[in-house]
Amino acid sequence: MNASDRTPADLLRSALAADPARPLVTFYDDATGERVELSVATFANWVAKTANLLQGELSAEPGDRLALLLPAHWQTAVWLLACSSVGVTVEIGGDPADADLVVAGPDTLDAGLACSGERIALSLALLGRRFPAAPPGYADYAVEVPSQGDRFAPFAPVDPDAAALVVDGTERSGAQLVGQARADAEALGLAPGARLLSGLGYGEWKGLSAGLYAPLAAGGSVVLCRNLDQLSPESLAKRVESERVTVTATA
Repeated sequence: MNASDRTPADLLRSALAADPARPLVTFYDDATGERVELSVATFANWVAKTANLLQGELSAEPGDRLALLLPAHWQTAVWLLACSSVGVTVEIGGDPADADLVVAGPDTLDAGLACSGERIALSLALLGRRFPAAPPGYADYAVEVPSQGDRFAPFAPVDPDAAALVVDGTERSGAQLVGQARADAEALGLAPGARLLSGLGYGEWKGLSAGLYAPLAAGGSVVLCRNLDQLSPESLAKRVESERVTVTATA
């Protein structure tokens, strides 16, 4: 990664320039048997499309606040980097009533209706499938995102010192987030090419860092596991071996 990177979106651009073909996010859901692997290039394409949706269709702009009501998931990671690309502040589990936009999953649709702004729903189904019908009051992410452009350019420059993320009651700017991610990567012993397996949720900084930001800052990748408690110790050991995991964060 480049020392000049000051936002998560900068980190992704550097990763794309360095090695677009390498894996970045490998996602497992051990309740459904789902496995999805996204290279840097594929992940960046999803981020670009989502950022274009945010900026173009939803009219989001720097300083807007988005309540993100999603679990640890590869599509959640996409939204985090898309918001960084636009300059939108993400509030993990934030109050939809106080947010300019809300992104909700199947279990948080009712809560998200408190947002008076734009609402996006994700089915979180296998292969990113759409809902059979869009939930009332929401646009379906899987319907809206495919037609968006594959390249993204912000209408306004993103200020690295502006608020980027709120989690655990703590607000971090893009620059602070990157700095903390780099420190966490060093503490975890992550080097370029490292593969970190995380079974932590995204509801706190520790899980967000292990499950996305620290591997990205280190030039590594993450094996993000949802419902990991449903996996036996023997099966977990096999996954660690097959995925060439070098570091684990499961508690």
